[in-house]
Amino acid sequence: MADAEILPVRQEQLKQRLADRFRELDVPLLVQWPDGRREALLFVIEEESDPRRFSIHRLAHYCLDLAELLETDRVVPVVIFLRGEANRRELALGGERHTYLSFRFLACELATLPYERYRDSDNIVARLNLPNMRYDQERKVDAYAQAMRGLVGLERDPEKQLKYIEFVDIYANLDDNERVRYERDYPDEAKTMSSFAERFIQQGIQKGIQQGIEQGIQRGKEEGKEEGKEEGKQEGEAVMLLRLLQLKFGDVPAAIRQEIERADAQALLQWSERVLTATRIEQVIGGNR
Repeated sequence: MADAEILPVRQEQLKQRLADRFRELDVPLLVQWPDGRREALLFVIEEESDPRRFSIHRLAHYCLDLAELLETDRVVPVVIFLRGEANRRELALGGERHTYLSFRFLACELATLPYERYRDSDNIVARLNLPNMRYDQERKVDAYAQAMRGLVGLERDPEKQLKYIEFVDIYANLDDNERVRYERDYPDEAKTMSSFAERFIQQGIQKGIQQGIEQGIQRGKEEGKEEGKEEGKQEGEAVMLLRLLQLKFGDVPAAIRQEIERADAQALLQWSERVLTATRIEQVIGGNR
């Protein structure tokens, strides 16, 4: 596999081929060898947060569609379950006397893997998924800390570090007491997280502010207003705060969205600084209002 070329399968191709019945894949990967072999090995990797939503029939469709599209029978279906276990691993279609279609897949059930086995792994994927693995409740903070330590030690790209810290933070979902324990027992990792958070917020805010300023200046010119730049700055801060909240907590309630849109620049900056350390959206948009 060292010399193999691994390519993501473009989903646009599938949409065009399968029309309205397109079945979206999480990570379809095509592996090709440079030694003249024309047959490809296709890994179909699907991620399920809720095992109740998983359908073996849908996965079988994925594999058949891709096999036909890419003209290969070498397809390896893999499903990663972030929570719980697979409710079904085999599919057999046929009658009483014969089976005409037999389908199975490889399952990786993260919640069944003991986190201690991967606690010091040099595989960054395993380290980032420590909070999704099995551990006693009192070891939850350690699983989170070791995931953060792995992120710092194994990933050197600052942009990817900023991307993956959000992944670890969301899946660990520490409550207030656990976060206090984390900062007390793992000060180095906590300091690193704080540094990440500051960089993430500042980069995002600056980008959002710049976009807002440009929009505000243009609107000010159109409306003949001199204050277009200041309005644009405030608009940029509001847009960026909403984006951070969506990344952290999902949908933003309409009441909070309206409050953000009415807030001044100072309040928006204070709220933005709270995003990555808050466990509930109310802890961000609360106080100093």
